[in-house]
Amino acid sequence: MKEVRLRFAPSPTGYLHIGGLRTALYNYLYAKHNKGKFILRIEDTDQTRFVEGAIENLIDSLHWAGIKYDEGVFVEDGKIVEKGEYGPYIQSKRLDIYKKYVDELIEKGHAYYCFCSKERLDAVREEQKIKGLIPKYDGLCRNISLEEARERISKGEEYVVRLKLPPNYDIKFHDLVRGDIVINTNDIDDQVLLKSDGFPTYHLAVVVDDHLMEISHIVRGEEWLPSTPKHVYLYEAFGWEKPIYVHLPTVLNKDRKKLSKRHGDVSVEDFRDKGYLPEALVNYLALVGWSPEDNQEIFTMDELIEKFSFERVSKTGGIFDKDKLNWVNGHYIRNSSVQRITDLAIPYLKEAGLIDDKFAEERYSWLELLVKTVQESLDTVAQIPEKVDFIFKENIDIVEEDALEVLKGEQVPAVLRAIKEELKNVEVLDEEYAKGLMKLVQKATGVKGKNLFMPARVALTGSTHGPEFVNILVLLGKENIIKRIEHVEEKYL
Repeated sequence: MKEVRLRFAPSPTGYLHIGGLRTALYNYLYAKHNKGKFILRIEDTDQTRFVEGAIENLIDSLHWAGIKYDEGVFVEDGKIVEKGEYGPYIQSKRLDIYKKYVDELIEKGHAYYCFCSKERLDAVREEQKIKGLIPKYDGLCRNISLEEARERISKGEEYVVRLKLPPNYDIKFHDLVRGDIVINTNDIDDQVLLKSDGFPTYHLAVVVDDHLMEISHIVRGEEWLPSTPKHVYLYEAFGWEKPIYVHLPTVLNKDRKKLSKRHGDVSVEDFRDKGYLPEALVNYLALVGWSPEDNQEIFTMDELIEKFSFERVSKTGGIFDKDKLNWVNGHYIRNSSVQRITDLAIPYLKEAGLIDDKFAEERYSWLELLVKTVQESLDTVAQIPEKVDFIFKENIDIVEEDALEVLKGEQVPAVLRAIKEELKNVEVLDEEYAKGLMKLVQKATGVKGKNLFMPARVALTGSTHGPEFVNILVLLGKENIIKRIEHVEEKYL
């Protein structure tokens, strides 16, 4: 049986889009489910759109997401390298290969030289639009003899090479998601295969590369569906076996529109910067367009590999729901080690100006307690600074109505005084002492329950609810607790 080989073949035109990550993920899951190979190829034939650093970003994003490929383009010691038996894996290094296959198509009569200027092509298309026709090339150069074409080329005339489609011919292929598809050549353009700059178009390069790299399944976004008949015809023209096609539904926003920059975050880097964990993003993305047979929602990568199939991929666009992603991410944050979340939190705390490098180094265990205190309540790691900001403030201003109401209790001055008195007897406020502190205050004042704890919480945090109170006592420490109580006594009592 033929080896299952799938590829992800992005263009280095910017950062990896969330839809691109899902395409890579589905390729990876299917390849691994079938004990096959997953390849990263770079499609850079459109040199005008090349973005410096985009290849490195693509590789970094896939690596971060835990999507491991077997061959293709890698970064090692800061350099781009290629590994595998089917290289080069960067299209701009394969120009001689494409030239050979273009010449073969011309010789066989499946392609022709076209000398039409951009101005003429624009005029033809404009006229067709006015007449209500499908705008496409009118075939003016189709019947120029090879001899004449070569003579014109030798005189320096600019040209492109076009695919020569037969008239009124049904091109048929099967798509694993969309079923059988038939398109008539009368509805398709004679596609440009080789541009005037000597670079192939996507349409030629993708077919040649997929054949030579022995790709068994082509899995890509549905925006490529209109181009697929041309690709299928090229396989026929070369006499090659065509691969199996899978066109994935688009990732949509809540308004059922395609995700775009206008609607906020769309690149993998955006989500990474916002404090999403890679396994959460991958878990959630897998479910945007695919559903398991049961209602399972939390998956490890191994479970996704085991359960994934294209039969369960939807025909309609998958809705990207940020709230659902936050829920999944919150699950993974709660189930991560405190150390891991602390390490991820430190850059956000530094950026917020709450700590510096020295603080992070010298008070790491304090930071772990800080993170542990709010870990349960997080949707993203980036939320940590706002959740813990109150710990770093010198004094707390109390603005919440219910918090101000608590301070009106007649027992409040006695409770706050007793806390200060008890703290005078202690050198270090550790967890063990913090656990017993309020019992000592209760003994000294006779106040218990809500009447005891609420004034203490409000005085120290400014709120009637919040994280574990014992942790707050340890995090603030003796001096800060006394300072905060004195501030409340002065300003609110």
